[in-house]
Amino acid sequence: MEVYGLLAAGYGNWPVIKQIAWLLGQIMNGIYNVMSGLFGIENIGICIIIFTIIVYTFMIPLTIKQQKFSKMQAVMTPEIQKIQKKYEGKKDQASMLKQQEEIQVVYDKYGTTMSSGCLPLLIQMPVLFALYPVIQNIPNYVNGVKEVYMPVVEKIMATNGFQSIMETIGSESPVLMNPSSYDYSQADTLVNVLYKFQDATWGKLLDQMPGITDIAQSTMESVTHLNSFLGINIGEQPLTMLTSAFRDFSVPGIILAIIIPVMAGLTQFISVKLQPQAASTANDKDNPMASSMKTMTYTMPLISVVFGFTLPAGLGLYWAVSALVRCVQQLAINKYLSKKSVEDIIEENQKKAAKKREKKGASAKEINRMATISARNVEAKKSKMSDSERDEKIKKARQLADNAKPGSLTAKANLVSRYNSGRKTQEQDVHQENSEESKTEDKNNKTSRKKKK
Repeated sequence: MEVYGLLAAGYGNWPVIKQIAWLLGQIMNGIYNVMSGLFGIENIGICIIIFTIIVYTFMIPLTIKQQKFSKMQAVMTPEIQKIQKKYEGKKDQASMLKQQEEIQVVYDKYGTTMSSGCLPLLIQMPVLFALYPVIQNIPNYVNGVKEVYMPVVEKIMATNGFQSIMETIGSESPVLMNPSSYDYSQADTLVNVLYKFQDATWGKLLDQMPGITDIAQSTMESVTHLNSFLGINIGEQPLTMLTSAFRDFSVPGIILAIIIPVMAGLTQFISVKLQPQAASTANDKDNPMASSMKTMTYTMPLISVVFGFTLPAGLGLYWAVSALVRCVQQLAINKYLSKKSVEDIIEENQKKAAKKREKKGASAKEINRMATISARNVEAKKSKMSDSERDEKIKKARQLADNAKPGSLTAKANLVSRYNSGRKTQEQDVHQENSEESKTEDKNNKTSRKKKK
C-alpha cells in the first residue's frame, strides 16, 4: 500500500484525489487547532496519530464488508473453479457466455455480486492516495504550521535574487521540487520548500542569504518544536539521523533513528498476518496470484523499512501508526466475524439483494403472479370466439379478396397464388372460380356444423 501512496503523493492535484485531500486537510487543520487551542499542544507528530486514527475509523464499515466477502469467497471458490474447469479450453462465444451465466448463478445463490469484493477497495483507494499529499505537505492544509514559516518567507522574498537561490536549493535533495513544475515566486511554494528543509539545507540557505539569519534561527526553533516526537525530528530523514549518530558514536541516536522505519515494517507485517487468509486449494501452487500474495506479505514490509529510512520520519510515523491502527481494528473485526457463520452472512446478503430487487420494481413472486394472470387472460380471450363467428370472419375475408378490383394489389396477389398452383389466371375466370370455391366452402362449413350438432 505504501508504494501506491508514494506514487499518488506526486499527483495531489488530480481530480477526486485533490478534493478528498482538501477534505482530509480540513480534518488535519481542525485537529491542530483543537490541540493548540484547548491543550496548548502544537505537535505535528501527535496530529498525525490522531488524524490517522480518525480516517481509518471511518473506513471500518468498508473493511468489514470486504472481509465478509473474503470469508464467503472461500465457500464460493470451489464451485466457481468447477465451472471454470467444465469450460476449460472452450473459447467460443456461446461457451464463454454460458460459463459467465453459471458463475453468476453462484453469486446470486450467495446473495452477492462479482464487484462486491472490489467496490470497497475502489472506494478506499482514493482516500488512501489523498492521505499522502496531506502528510507530505502539511503547511498547505494546516494554517497554524504555515504561519510559522511566513515571517522567514517574507524576509526571503525581500532579498535580491531570492528566486534563483531558492530554485537552486529546491531542485536538489531533500526538497526535489523542480522549478519547471513549481512557481518559486509564490509564497505558498516557498513555504512548501522550507517545510522539506533539513538542518543541512538551512545551512545552505543561510550561506547565500546571511541577512535572514536571525529570523531563520527563530523559525528553525519553532519548526523543531513542531516536529519533535519522542525526541525524534520527524522532518529529518532517519538515514541522515543514523549517519550522524554513527559519526558521533551515539547509541541513543542510533536507536531513535531506526525505531520508526523498523516499527513501520513490523506493524505492517503483523497487520497483513492478522487479515483472514483465503482457504488454500490444490491449485494454489500453480496460481500466480496466490504466489504473488505470499511474496508481498514479506516484501512490502521490507519496502516500508527501506522507504522509512530514505523519506522524512513523519511519513514513516504515519505508516507505523496506520498499520498499528489496522492491527487493532483487525483484531476487533476478527472477533466480530467469528460470531457470524457463513450461513448467517449468506442470509444477510440474500435479504439485502431481495430488498434491492423490490426497490427497482416488483418482487419476484409478484412478477411471477402477474405473468400467470396475463397468460390466463390471453387464453380466456382466445376461447371467447365461437366456430360460427370464426367461419363468418373467414367468409368475409374471402369475399373481400374475391371482389378485389382488377389491377389492385389483392387481385395481383390472387393471380400469383393461382399461377403457382396451376389454376386459371384470367381475371374473369378467376372471379368465377373464386365464387364457386366460396359456395363449396360454405356448403362444407354447414355440413361440418351439422355433424358437430
